[in-house]
Amino acid sequence: MAPLTTQPPSTPTYLLSYPAPYVLLITINRPKAMNSLPYASHWEAESLLSWFDAEPQLRVAVITGAGDKAFCAGQDLIEQGRVKTNPLPRQMMTHPPSGFMGVSRRTGKKPVIAAVNGFALGGGFEICLGSDMIVASPRATFGLPEAKRGLYAGAGGLSRLVRIVGMPLASEIAMAGRVLSAQEAVAYGVANRVSKTHESLVAEAVELAGQIGELSPDAIIVTRHGLREAWETGSVERASQLTQERYGRALAEGENIRIGLAAFANKTKPAFKPSKL
Repeated sequence: MAPLTTQPPSTPTYLLSYPAPYVLLITINRPKAMNSLPYASHWEAESLLSWFDAEPQLRVAVITGAGDKAFCAGQDLIEQGRVKTNPLPRQMMTHPPSGFMGVSRRTGKKPVIAAVNGFALGGGFEICLGSDMIVASPRATFGLPEAKRGLYAGAGGLSRLVRIVGMPLASEIAMAGRVLSAQEAVAYGVANRVSKTHESLVAEAVELAGQIGELSPDAIIVTRHGLREAWETGSVERASQLTQERYGRALAEGENIRIGLAAFANKTKPAFKPSKL
């Protein structure tokens, strides 16, 4: 991978690495707090993911958690309890428009893969539901226990969970505290796959990211937009129209479509350029 053209913003909550060409690995680094996130960390992540979308040398991000127990336990409830008696500045008591960890309501351009290494609870599950793909460790579990604490899953997870698994199962998860195993998450269409072993989780997620990173970055951006429009828009045809209106001409006139078609004709591997979309 060519050197980054820009540098990431400060990320005290997250460890950043680049394990494969075009791939950014983001590790939530609060293992002593089960990788729960205080308010400031959500805004930090939004800045990080905005940088990722704009950095030409990056095409796919993988998110995982530090340690062996937790992907993310959701909001830092210790901080949230303190806020009731010692309020933070108003702008630091909310999530950014892109949601929990900047992912649960993210629009963005480039795909994000969740590599779920342990329990993904509350906002941690909402991160997963906002991601484009999920690779789960055999030890991973998924749940929305907010009602046990007098809260509700307010970062977009309820709506997305209903769309994925349907009302009956979503209701049981959100209101009766049902927790899904990794295998159940795959069976119900929440996750893509379970890794071969717990230890191979991140490597398998990075391999999947690498497969995406080898494709035309323009085509991936447009394809992801089309999938998201289909998920968010009531009319199937209107979703297709919106994608065509936003990206159709730019894709057709871009350099990468010519590179891809020429490589196909010549039976060579395409060397795609950074996206300008």
